[in-house]
Amino acid sequence: MIKIKYFARLSENLSRREEDLALDDIDTVEALIQRLIERGAPWSQEFSGENKIMVALNHEMCNRQAPLKSGDEVGFFPPVTGG
Repeated sequence: MIKIKYFARLSENLSRREEDLALDDIDTVEALIQRLIERGAPWSQEFSGENKIMVALNHEMCNRQAPLKSGDEVGFFPPVTGG
């Protein structure tokens, strides 16, 4: 089981801030993203290649090839801009 957290516009557009998900055959962040895309809209819209989504694994930035294991926490958030 992993915990997934959604931040900023993702939590608003997906109507949830977090969820727990069984790993099953999910072994990387990329595999997790593909599983979320398979849910259809709005997931596929938010996680498509056109949208830049940043990922943190256990509170550290990571890339999509990062391996996942039971107990991990994955955070997804859009890039932040400031002014």
